[in-house]
Amino acid sequence: MEDQQLKSAIEALLFISSNPLSLDRLKDLFEEAAPEQIEAQIQALRQEYDNRGAGVMLAEVAGGYQLATRPDYVSWIRKFRSVKVSTKLSKAALETLAIVAYKQPITRTEVEAIRGVNVGGILRNLMERRLIKIVGKKDVPGRPMMYGSTPEFLQYFGLKDLSALPTLKEFRELDAGEEVMEEVPLEGAAAASSEEATSSMDAAESATEEEIALKENI
Repeated sequence: MEDQQLKSAIEALLFISSNPLSLDRLKDLFEEAAPEQIEAQIQALRQEYDNRGAGVMLAEVAGGYQLATRPDYVSWIRKFRSVKVSTKLSKAALETLAIVAYKQPITRTEVEAIRGVNVGGILRNLMERRLIKIVGKKDVPGRPMMYGSTPEFLQYFGLKDLSALPTLKEFRELDAGEEVMEEVPLEGAAAASSEEATSSMDAAESATEEEIALKENI
């Protein structure tokens, strides 16, 4: 298979795919091409977009490759496309998601201990969005469920893998949507103010590397 034909075919597949395509998947699709040739044409395609300053780029996301718009042009994209409020995450959801991502696997009780509020509704919402999932049960009395991030989480934030996670502070600084998620103070505790929530996140961020060591999804 000629290089140009292979490169164009890869581009076509990336264009129509709604999810990242892994290198293994591309190798399965192009059985007649050598693995080294496929990798070379992926890099050639990426270089072409970069060299001409294209509005799209070839991004490495969630263990695969995907065509994505460049961040430089987000203001025009927002003008063109009216983003529904429901597609955004609230600050509370972002903070909860950050804790799960950094401390996974983690139980609901452990998340609530950090945030100081009931996060049941938020966890359900994040699961519905497929940003987190149940990864097992903790080996303690009651065997509470443990939560972790998903491939969709990586795709949502445009991350190659968990090692590319931003800091907890950067998570807080992400634009939060206007969507309201119910936050119920834990029974017997005063409602946590936004300052208290921020302090909780700072405390999590200051934890040792061993405490926030990222673990593979199971």
